[in-house]
Amino acid sequence: MCSCQLDSYESCGVTLLGDTRCPCGVTFAFTERTGGVSHAPYASLNLSDRMGDDVQAVAANRVRVLDALGASERADWLLVPTQTHDSRICILNSTDPAELERARDFARESSDAVVCTVRDFPVMLLGADCALIVLVAPGGFAIAHCGWKGTLAHLVKTTAQTLCETVRCTPAELSAYIGPHIRGWDYEVSPKLLDRFVAEFGDVVRVQGKECHLSLAAALKADLYSVGLAPEAIGDCELSTLSNPERFFSHRHDGARTGRHGAIAWMASERGDNVA
Repeated sequence: MCSCQLDSYESCGVTLLGDTRCPCGVTFAFTERTGGVSHAPYASLNLSDRMGDDVQAVAANRVRVLDALGASERADWLLVPTQTHDSRICILNSTDPAELERARDFARESSDAVVCTVRDFPVMLLGADCALIVLVAPGGFAIAHCGWKGTLAHLVKTTAQTLCETVRCTPAELSAYIGPHIRGWDYEVSPKLLDRFVAEFGDVVRVQGKECHLSLAAALKADLYSVGLAPEAIGDCELSTLSNPERFFSHRHDGARTGRHGAIAWMASERGDNVA
């Protein structure tokens, strides 16, 4: 039985999916699209300021999510990297102002994964069909954004390994949570792309009974298993964004003009000492 369960709950009017036990002291959640202030086609909890939505509405939505996770006082420190479907990993592992600014610059340029060991420093990555994965470990966490490009490039595997190296833990101490994304039963791809995934991950990525349908979740889990995570250390909400457009943003369902939901995580200070 999986010990990493994702439960749906409401906080401050926002519906979230997360592990409310705060594993390893990490508070995290995957957001849904309701409970915000944005108007169509971004209704309503759009968290991206790069899709054409009112930036003030996006800022208000982000504050609502931070409120829901008890991190509203750290809104000024929220890190939302520029995501370009690459394999760059931003590492936040120092409270030194110069190092924090260096990491921010790196993330602003491009980063589809963040590893963080700094307390009181919330991190948010965004998606709309791509998979968002949260990894937690003693003393740190990571979030990765994996569409087919990031998955094929083994970004989640590299992120998990980087988190282990950064906090100096073993893979057996990691827990992983796979958020809502376009699932295999909805995800038809070209035969050429499916063949590339089969060559890289095996037949496990084929969806039985569906011609040319790809399971990103199966590929992501295969990578996490190869790192050393046991099946019970991986939580999967098993929700498809395309099948649930009332709950999640979906590029395939809504088209290019749509919002983004997110994965957000942070570690509250144990002693009340904040990043200066």
